[in-house]
Parts: sequence; structure tokens; C-alpha cells
Amino acid sequence: MNRHAMTIAVIDYGMGNLRSVSKALEHVAPRARVEVTSDPAAVARAERVVFPGQGAMPDCMREMDARGLRDAVLDAARKKPFLGICIGLQMLFESSEEGDVAGLAVLPGRVRRFPAQAMHDEHGARLKVPHMGWNQVRQARPHPLWAGIEDGARFYFVHSYFAEAGSDDLTRGVSVYGFPFTCAVAKDNIFAVQFHPEKSQTAGLRLLANFVDWNS
Repeated sequence: MNRHAMTIAVIDYGMGNLRSVSKALEHVAPRARVEVTSDPAAVARAERVVFPGQGAMPDCMREMDARGLRDAVLDAARKKPFLGICIGLQMLFESSEEGDVAGLAVLPGRVRRFPAQAMHDEHGARLKVPHMGWNQVRQARPHPLWAGIEDGARFYFVHSYFAEAGSDDLTRGVSVYGFPFTCAVAKDNIFAVQFHPEKSQTAGLRLLANFVDWNS
């Protein structure tokens, strides 16, 4: 699709720094229309959808439903290039230990808190939760959104929970924090990441540019 004519909807349900996401998309696709929106009709009209989120998953699920966005999100996740970011990845799974809340069940699996007993680095030093800062991402499987990004590139993370995918073939990226965990997943037209590409400098901008160009 021609990035110069497309509309990219960034879903706004009141839970995230949407300005940084929209500005990063505008940077990589300067002639696209990037629309931060809580309007289900606008999400339905867009050619591509970005589903970000920050905070606690129970709050995110509640706010999404309060704005009547559930059906629009589910429809977009079935039909068009769809990028989940941070909580936007976690919400795609069946459930989360955070508040024992149900997710959207678009992808099989659950979201778990980093277990305290595993939070040590290779030298035995204690690791803090939330996991916050730059970390390497190993590309578990090829994907168009990894194009031009070096395997082992560093991305920026802020999270206390991680996705435990119910199927190994969903995993596209793995990072290590105490133990290896899935940090990028893909299925059909969906790609979702635990890290923040909009805060990840060159590698993050390249991933967003790849998403803009992706014909799933």
C-alpha cells in the first residue's frame, strides 16, 4: 500500500503516551494521515491500526470497553495490518495475572508477572521489577517487520508482566530478563511487541516504517 495516501489509526482509550507513538509514525510516514482516535468508526475506516497502552491491564480493558472500542479492535485484528505495543500486546491474549482479568483472546496464551524467584542476572545480582530500560531482542523467527533491523538490536522496555504464548509459532522476538521471555509475537496480519518502538530510536523507527509498508 502507498504510505503517502493511507490512514493509520492509533487507538485512544485513555491509557498511554499516544503523542510519542503518533509523532514517530508521522516521522516515518510523513504523508500518511495518523489519527489518534477513540471513535470506533474511525478505527474501522483506517487502513492500518496501532493498539498501544500503558498502565495496568484491568484499567486498560475497562477503559477500552467504556469507549465502545472492543468490537472495533477485534475487527481490526482480524482484517488489517495491526500493531500492538506494550499493554496492546498483553490485551490480545486470553488472560492476565494482573488483576486476574480476561483479555481479548485474539491469541492463545496468558500474561504473567515476572516471578520474584527468577529475578537475578547471570552474576546473581537482584533484578528490579518493573523491567525498565534498554534490552536486546533476539529475532526468534523471520518477519517483514524485522527487515533492516539487526538481530540483537536494543529496544526500550517498561513492564512488570510478560506474555506466555500458548503456541511457540507465535513468538517472533525474545529478550532476557532473569530468563528468556517472549517480547514480540505475530499471527497473520497481527504483529505485537512488549517494548516501545516509539522510544527505541533507530531500530524502533525502522520497525514502525516496516509496519507502514507491510502488506500482511
